[in-house]
Amino acid sequence: MQDLAALIRAVPDFPTLGVMFRCIDALAEPWQGSGVQAVCGIEARGFIFGAALAQKLHAGFVPLRKPGKLPPPVVTVDYQLEYGSDRLEAQRDALKPGERVLLVDDVLATGGTLAAARALVEQLGGELVGASVVIELLALRGRDRWSGSLQLQSLLRY
Repeated sequence: MQDLAALIRAVPDFPTLGVMFRCIDALAEPWQGSGVQAVCGIEARGFIFGAALAQKLHAGFVPLRKPGKLPPPVVTVDYQLEYGSDRLEAQRDALKPGERVLLVDDVLATGGTLAAARALVEQLGGELVGASVVIELLALRGRDRWSGSLQLQSLLRY
């Protein structure tokens, strides 16, 4: 497998001057001008990419959390993983009805987490624009669970 850091990392002037964050630029590019109003980042690494992407797109950021980490009232979605089950939660008022939403996570594996996040956005009344992941594991066929015409972007595909 290729060294992923060699494909993503570029930090010549960190943390000031011309800060170079190519990963976020690449994640943001397909969504420029799409009217994204909120970026929903999936716990936990999706927070890192999602918050930076929300800033780049001039959108709000909504964390989609594991159980018990948000104060009530919350909306929940239970889902199956290849090794068990889990739950995602969001504040009940995290999105306005019809708000245009982009989902963000670090890895697309079997697609269960991304499908649950999509269901959660729909429960909250958001209008899903699409999703971005940093890495897609092709052998696990997670993209097959992403039906419809919504765009699913992955930066690295293995």
